[in-house]
Amino acid sequence: MGKKKKKPNQKMQAWIDARKRHHLSHAQLQMARELGMNPKGLGKIDNHDQEPWKMPLREFIEHLYLKRFGKTRPDVVLSIEDKIRRDEEKKRRKRDAKLQRRLNESAEQDRAEEPCP
Repeated sequence: MGKKKKKPNQKMQAWIDARKRHHLSHAQLQMARELGMNPKGLGKIDNHDQEPWKMPLREFIEHLYLKRFGKTRPDVVLSIEDKIRRDEEKKRRKRDAKLQRRLNESAEQDRAEEPCP
């Protein structure tokens, strides 16, 4: 049997859906996340066909990112899937370290409680 693929949480799934719906690249999606945009609100912004005075969503995100951060792209671009994997790995490492600390503490307490001959 292979590994069971874990589904991303609802918050991340909303970003994955927004990427597909609005045809955004991983970099543009990361820029939107760093800008604090809401994935559900991107449809209101991506309305340049009906409202010609609006910029296309991709250009708008890049324009805002340049304006706020002074650079055209994030230094390190991660896809949502990679970010989920990294976060889960980090959580697993923290959990393992906490378990190891607890085991070490309990072993020290057991040694301290033993009577000396």
